[in-house]
Amino acid sequence: RHPLATFFHLFFRVSAIITYLFCDWFSKSFVACFVTILLLLSLDFWSVKNVTGRLLVGLRWWNQIDEDGKSHWVFEAERVPTTAASTEAEARIFWLGLIICPVIWTVFFFSTLFSLKLKWLALVIAGISLQTANLYGYIHCKLGGQKSSSRVTSRFFVTADVPKRQTRTISEDRIEEHVKTGTR
Repeated sequence: RHPLATFFHLFFRVSAIITYLFCDWFSKSFVACFVTILLLLSLDFWSVKNVTGRLLVGLRWWNQIDEDGKSHWVFEAERVPTTAASTEAEARIFWLGLIICPVIWTVFFFSTLFSLKLKWLALVIAGISLQTANLYGYIHCKLGGQKSSSRVTSRFFVTADVPKRQTRTISEDRIEEHVKTGTR
């Protein structure tokens, strides 16, 4: 069980949304609101990408640059599934938070656009970008780790410079290396 990871998985996300909704009530400074929300979004991105994804669902993704300067996306999934009831509940919380928050930021985008509050548009786009980047990474980890789903994901997700074959090979080689050496 990872109650602290579950708490922080939702805390930064919900805090950014609540701050966005009610910031004008507490502060008249646009810059203070903007920086606070952007800081919460950044903390959420970092904690989900580096901590909660690994602890709650056993998935991890990152980008690495090789010696030639080429970018390689690496997507990992643990091979041993956990079956504890508390872990299933934590996994549901993880995925629900990961899916619902980008939808909320998309609603904010349209409401900001139609209400002509264009100064908030950059912040909302940053929220959408950070939230969907994590969603994309973890969906790719989840589906890319399964051999049968790898063909399906290649139709829906396009990586910028790296073909899917190379991405899967790097990920599988990295996992096998970790399994052989016993490191993580």
